[in-house]
Amino acid sequence: MREDPNSHSLVLASASPRRLALLAQVGLSPGLIDPAAVDETPMKGETPRRAALRLAALKAREVAARHPGSFILAADTIVALGQRMLGKPAGEEGARATLALLSGRSHKVVTAVCAMAPDGRTAERLSETRIRFKRLTGRELEDLVASGEWMEAAGAYRIQGLAGGHVISLTGSYTGVVGLPLYETRTLLVGLGYRRP
Repeated sequence: MREDPNSHSLVLASASPRRLALLAQVGLSPGLIDPAAVDETPMKGETPRRAALRLAALKAREVAARHPGSFILAADTIVALGQRMLGKPAGEEGARATLALLSGRSHKVVTAVCAMAPDGRTAERLSETRIRFKRLTGRELEDLVASGEWMEAAGAYRIQGLAGGHVISLTGSYTGVVGLPLYETRTLLVGLGYRRP
């Protein structure tokens, strides 16, 4: 007898409310949210693309071990200026320094998505988006810091927030910048046999 893919739940390996909202946008509702707790420190010599793919896969494997028989969805987003990865700032000074670096320049946002099927099959996709910010005035920079949107945000900003008003151009996936490229995510899940309950 063929197994019914609808009998398996979808587990999101992330506590990000943004990722959850993006999934809801395309009618996907995880049955469970179980964030992975992995060391996100890049390895020596690792590129942003490789780091994002490695971390997304690591998160998926960790959560899959806790939920056998489920579909697992994990992602990792990295903001990079050249090969320099700009993580989540620890405080206001770090946020200010990061935003000053991005001011008037182009950078990229790489989001890797890893999906696992109940039978262990794994599929990955990578989304890379190039963004250019206007040159920020001192007041604009301080407004971004004061907004608090930099908290828990790679690159110290959220494009769906105040920073969106400073984006001159965006080439790639907007939803990938928010944290989960929807086209890639849906393609992976469908390809592995996941069907909405």
